[in-house]
Amino acid sequence: MKQFLKKVHKGIYIAVVVFFFVLFFPFLYFLSRKKERYPILNHFRRAYAYISSTLVGFNYKYKVEKEIDWTRTYIFCANHTSNLDITVMTLIAKNNFAFLGKDELLDNPLLKMFFKTIDIPVDRSSRISSFKAFKRTAEYLKEGISVIIFPEGGIGDEYPPVLLPFKNGPFRLAIENKVPIIPISINDAWKLMWDDGSKYGSRPGICHICIHAPIETGDLTAEDADVLKDKVYDKIKSGLA
Repeated sequence: MKQFLKKVHKGIYIAVVVFFFVLFFPFLYFLSRKKERYPILNHFRRAYAYISSTLVGFNYKYKVEKEIDWTRTYIFCANHTSNLDITVMTLIAKNNFAFLGKDELLDNPLLKMFFKTIDIPVDRSSRISSFKAFKRTAEYLKEGISVIIFPEGGIGDEYPPVLLPFKNGPFRLAIENKVPIIPISINDAWKLMWDDGSKYGSRPGICHICIHAPIETGDLTAEDADVLKDKVYDKIKSGLA
């Protein structure tokens, strides 16, 4: 019975997400056509994420280690165990932002519009795709657009989930562009909905998030990338219950 109710909840969540996507679609489509409209597009994404979550009982509580200066540009790095992590990061970022994510999301009917416009798809198995994606990411950072990256590279098959090793890319980008990294520890999202919810369904509840203090990269060199990666990994892990 419990598993049945979780499946029902997941169905309701998908229905709510689709309903509000269709409702917001004309605005999202119009705003996604030109880069100068991206800040307004992100306001709509936040509203869309908040409404869709709240109506089905997904709530978020934040612990902030240090007040964030939202006039600066950042790379956000978070652990990844649930599709809810996308919602969490959309709500956290208060400045103009874009996601760097796997190119499989181009096939997602709800996300492909974003990954064909504001967000950055990458095929990590292709050097050419990776090069183009990281070049575009660097351009965004220079333009003052923060970038959200899940450095594990995807959601693992382990259940309960474990924190997987990080890819090197985000840390090289941060150092090369002298952009601080904000580590994010997302707790409990997998308990509410693991991965896309297709296997175990979903349930209402509270997701606890720790927003760690920014880690500066201004004095670092390319040789420090692995040290930075380990530092961010340890920081995120320290915030996971």
